[in-house]
Amino acid sequence: MSPTFSLVHHLTDINAEQWDQLAGDHPLLRHAFLLALDQAGCAVAETGWAPHYLLMHRGEALQGAMPLYLKSHSRGEYVFDYAWAQAFERHGLAYYPKLLSAVPFTPVPGPRLLAATHADRVLLARKAIEITRDNGISSLHILFPSLNDQAALKEAGFLFRENVQFHWFNQGYRSLDDFLASLNQQKRKKIKQDRKKSLQANVSFRWLQGDEIDDDTLAFFYQCYYQTYMEHGNAPYLSHDFFIRLRRSMAANMMIVLAEKDGAPIASALNIRGNNTLYGRYWGSIEFVPGLHFETCYIQAIEFCIAHGIAIFEGGAQGEHKLSRGLLPVQTCSAHWIQDQRYAAAITEFLSRETPGVQAYINELQEHSPFKK
Repeated sequence: MSPTFSLVHHLTDINAEQWDQLAGDHPLLRHAFLLALDQAGCAVAETGWAPHYLLMHRGEALQGAMPLYLKSHSRGEYVFDYAWAQAFERHGLAYYPKLLSAVPFTPVPGPRLLAATHADRVLLARKAIEITRDNGISSLHILFPSLNDQAALKEAGFLFRENVQFHWFNQGYRSLDDFLASLNQQKRKKIKQDRKKSLQANVSFRWLQGDEIDDDTLAFFYQCYYQTYMEHGNAPYLSHDFFIRLRRSMAANMMIVLAEKDGAPIASALNIRGNNTLYGRYWGSIEFVPGLHFETCYIQAIEFCIAHGIAIFEGGAQGEHKLSRGLLPVQTCSAHWIQDQRYAAAITEFLSRETPGVQAYINELQEHSPFKK
């Protein structure tokens, strides 16, 4: 049966169970996560994230879906294309709006072409190109697609841009000390020094999950998260209402590391838990303690993964400092389709120069592995 396609602007018009079945076990692609972004007013047209969910049906059955957003800017994406936008503008062409497939404000690899087969993923990719072309939109961008998606996007004719993140992999460690023993002496000493500084400052840590995350804990976390953004001169992308909605619908996937000094909270980090992966997301503090950032964001998350048998900790975008905490470089990518063939050719040339540099950077990072040789 030939598929039929439609664009839907509201997740409430999409069956949550059918969407989640297509998205698989990735918590950040769940209907509830995207709905919280929508209903809290974070990823909506007014913020430059106009939702256009692409659906593919065969009869009554939803057999494919794609989270799409019509973007009026490039903020909150973690794949930086400002130079491309400026090149368009210099020549009198409009780069915005552009069409984007991503989890808003979330640089996490995962499925973007939500379908069970390679053939259906190709159909979704080609339909998204058709929508982009027919509506005179400058470009279509797929951020951090899964390996299955990459194969379909390649077949559909997308250009690829390489990037790097840092992930931690559980090698069957029995304890944090077991993990530390696998590091070289310099890195092991550094982590122990950071832990000692926290201990000397009378800082202790708690892991809070699900119902343990009460209103006061969530409010304190948001205070920390908000302050982190404001210290960098930017308003935060996410609202307190978003995190309230997330706790209401996905509390079982939330884990907060709470740092307390003399019994009073001073820092926190929110992680999202999947079936076998912990996703490090947001952090902040109201008091400076040397080494507190690394302990709260990375070492506590790694210790949590070891204690719960979780295979992977994804530490978020960028940050060479993560390497010395045992997170290793992982190649990620984005896929791009450009309507104007002149600019498609120019970007292809740009990528031909950029990609070897990214690969050389990854190779250099791998040569500085924190683990024992």
